[in-house]
Amino acid sequence: GRFTGSASRDYIARLSVERVIVDDTDRLAAIEEAIDDKKIKAVMVRINSPGGTVVGGEALHGALVRLAETKPVVAVMGDLATSAGYMIAVPAHHIVAREGTITGSIGVLFQTAEITDLLAKLGIGVETIQSGPLKAEPSPFKKLTPEVRHATQILVDDMFGMFIGMVATHRKMSLGKVRKLADGRVFTGRMAVKNGLIDAIGGEREALRWLEANKDIEK
Repeated sequence: GRFTGSASRDYIARLSVERVIVDDTDRLAAIEEAIDDKKIKAVMVRINSPGGTVVGGEALHGALVRLAETKPVVAVMGDLATSAGYMIAVPAHHIVAREGTITGSIGVLFQTAEITDLLAKLGIGVETIQSGPLKAEPSPFKKLTPEVRHATQILVDDMFGMFIGMVATHRKMSLGKVRKLADGRVFTGRMAVKNGLIDAIGGEREALRWLEANKDIEK
């Protein structure tokens, strides 16, 4: 995703965030430049993403928080704005989505494979020498032990707590309410308006109207 717009006069910049969100230093640099660009009077963030890495979402979320401290930001969701795709929407002052947009999926996922039975059938044995019982765990070459599962769950819970805190802060919700919405489920745009995850149904037109009415930004 990159900014588009004309730099010859005052304008509303558009940042498109599409596909999987990763830690993109070029995009972060562009946002930092936009913060200092006096010609940019507002920013529209267009999101069409299923999510991405925790660090990618966290970094982009942080940059958009800083951006929103300097100028109006609106988020416009497309077909999909889930997981990290929702995380990056919450810093916006106003979030719109279509009725059929799929959003939410507030949560953190950590997956691993385990192929010990397959290796045994092939007559392959794997020996591991490690400095501690949790080094390089979970591993596809070992059964998942309760100790490893517990340590991994702590990791996931910590990242999940960060995500919930972001939503609670920017959507002005209690942590308890966010937790009820954060069991990983997705919502349509219609549902997300009702439960407070977004503000209104619409697209760019409605977002521009909101900027004009609430932030005195000419369309």
